[in-house]
Amino acid sequence: MDTGNIIELKGVSFRYNSSVVLERVSFSIKEGEYLGIIGPNGGGKTTLLKIILGLLRPAEGEVSVNLEKSEIGYVPQRASQYHLRFPATVEEIVRSGRVARLGLFGWFGKKDAEAVDKALEMIGLSPLRRRLIGNLSGGEIQKVFLARAFAGEPKALILDEPEVGIDIAGQEEFYTFLDGLNQKLGLTVIFVSHDIELISHSVKSVLCLNRRLLCHGSPREFIKEEYIDQLYGKKVKFIFHEHRDPASQHPTAPSTG
Repeated sequence: MDTGNIIELKGVSFRYNSSVVLERVSFSIKEGEYLGIIGPNGGGKTTLLKIILGLLRPAEGEVSVNLEKSEIGYVPQRASQYHLRFPATVEEIVRSGRVARLGLFGWFGKKDAEAVDKALEMIGLSPLRRRLIGNLSGGEIQKVFLARAFAGEPKALILDEPEVGIDIAGQEEFYTFLDGLNQKLGLTVIFVSHDIELISHSVKSVLCLNRRLLCHGSPREFIKEEYIDQLYGKKVKFIFHEHRDPASQHPTAPSTG
């Protein structure tokens, strides 16, 4: 693995039975990256994340991840649709984010309690810590799983469509919050989204995926007609807006509905 790269894929392919989902995908991610992954439904985005996480093995190619499993925080797709009758509090769900560091039978100590408190405070959930998860809104549940990921004190955060369950007004604030964490803490952030405009002005780099890797570079490189056509077809039109000044963004917890 090249110096500075924490994740590297070389010629990775994956199939479900006889159906090709990923075809010879190669790219690398450096420490401190803020990467958005975009592509159509069925384009292989979630599969790609699962391969990086070690949940799936590629049919071909090499995957190198220069991080321990406990150093990666993961928020899965549709986390906000967690079973509403599950009898657990917000604090209990967030505390489960420490399991990867402690091991299944590890002893929960002072340091762990402090990490949970910090995660709850950072995401703005301290007032809800005793609330049952079934009594929360979809956006609040999404925040719970984000806090759960932070409780493990990750070096990299991987999110699969994290805007699901968050109202439209809160989505930009949510990504501004992630940007602030990336800027202030140097946290590597990787997320999948369907929102082209949001991706274009929120991230440092974009990875375009439709079974094959179509592009990997700056948002301005991505917003080209040839890439949009390959991802979504010629009927999609997109207007690029100027990137906001990252220096004006701060890691304040996003509001959700």
